[in-house]
Amino acid sequence: MTKNPLINALSASAYIVLVVSVMTLITQPLKNKPDTFFAPITFLSVLTLSVTVMAFLFFYQPLQLFIDGKKKVAVNLFVKTVGIFAVITLVILALLFAGLI
Repeated sequence: MTKNPLINALSASAYIVLVVSVMTLITQPLKNKPDTFFAPITFLSVLTLSVTVMAFLFFYQPLQLFIDGKKKVAVNLFVKTVGIFAVITLVILALLFAGLI
């Protein structure tokens, strides 16, 4: 991704919003239908894809920096990205519990 932790964290949040939006739109017509054999397959496939995307967003740049011998910069980027993502998550939770979203 980038060496900007804010962009990395916002990209992760945007990815989550995109996945939830697509899944919500796709499953609307299926609400009254029972789950089939393909429901858990779909769930595990989306989970696997999401883990891969999140690993790329959170770990790729820090790993590159670490391999280049910039260990402190790598750890700093990773910690800042996770920290910003945690703040975004906490803000969303606070807004949710406050009834604002």
